[in-house]
Amino acid sequence: MSGKWRSVLLLALAEVLTLSVWFSGAATLPAIRAETEITSLQASLYTSMLSVGFVTGTLISAILGLADRWRPQSFFGASAVIACTANASLIWIDPASPLVPVLRFCIGVSMAGLYPVGMKMIATWAKADMGLLTGLLVGALTLGSGAPHLAQAFLAGIDWRLTLGVTSAAALTGGVLVQFMALGPNAMRRAAFKPSAVLEAWRNRALRLANFGYFGHMWELYAVWGWMVVFLNASFSRWYGAGDPRVGLNASLLTFGVLGAGAIGALLGGWLADRIGRTAVTMSAMGLSAGCCLVAGFLFGGPPWILALFCLFWGVVVIADSAQFSSSVMELADPERVGTMVTAQTCIGFLLTLIPIHMLPEVVALIGWEWAFWTIAVGPLLGFLAMARLRAHPDAVKIAGGRR
Repeated sequence: MSGKWRSVLLLALAEVLTLSVWFSGAATLPAIRAETEITSLQASLYTSMLSVGFVTGTLISAILGLADRWRPQSFFGASAVIACTANASLIWIDPASPLVPVLRFCIGVSMAGLYPVGMKMIATWAKADMGLLTGLLVGALTLGSGAPHLAQAFLAGIDWRLTLGVTSAAALTGGVLVQFMALGPNAMRRAAFKPSAVLEAWRNRALRLANFGYFGHMWELYAVWGWMVVFLNASFSRWYGAGDPRVGLNASLLTFGVLGAGAIGALLGGWLADRIGRTAVTMSAMGLSAGCCLVAGFLFGGPPWILALFCLFWGVVVIADSAQFSSSVMELADPERVGTMVTAQTCIGFLLTLIPIHMLPEVVALIGWEWAFWTIAVGPLLGFLAMARLRAHPDAVKIAGGRR
């Protein structure tokens, strides 16, 4: 195996392991709610406080240019240790305690040193395969995000705390593994401290359009990922009957399947984007995922096998475009500021996710799951328009070797 692919696969494995803590809160939430009385607000905070922490961490990192100034392996490793410690601490704390959102916030802050920094490291090996490499990394993110659901499915009836223990150990292992990864020939010297550099993400019109496309994508993605297991629990309860043991097991397994299918979607999207163009792939994926938002409610409470097939398809298209927004930014940005530009992009994108994450359960309470996802479809539709405008921009020739 070449040095390139050894390093790339090692980084992908480290991402799978460390990002397993990301959705540990959402995966264990049904079991926690069955054991402990927590409010809808507290349940939402399990997901949203991680996003708040991530936004805080990426904002600080972007302004200070940490992703371009610190040794990325060390930044990644330290972040993994923080994520492991905060996630493991939840094992011994009452789920209704006000400390829980604080610890989820800390996990989110640590993520700022994992996903964006991983993107910077993978870009050091890219030649004509930027889309494939970033797709591989996002595929690792989706598998890592889905891992807690798989663990919870097999550990159902034992204790949700064991899921937290397993994901914490995985995060620590990933932080150690990445220390053995080498950077590629595209690695740049450490950039000088320049806080104003982050504003280039807004000043450069092509970068701004790529970011707007990403923001539309993010409006949908984490609302779907964060509430999928709850949506499936409710749908299966209607079909099987409340209290049927198949409800929780099937919901957890299918949610893992949705995120696992996303790994295939991310790889396929990256492979296609290098060949037919990044805007073509992102526009297609967002059009399809917006359609899924509009259709999902009609399948709610229906035959589980039909809903399962639909959700697996949704899992593929909802993430197929994700890596290509980062790829576009890395191709359009100043090479010395790639880390900062990707961090700034993810910062604002995850800040935006807070709205639909908190909004969706309120919408469900008002109009039910049958229509709730319609409010999410607006994101990918607006993202589609942004990428269509980028496709017509002169700087689009810099993307995917001119394939737009």
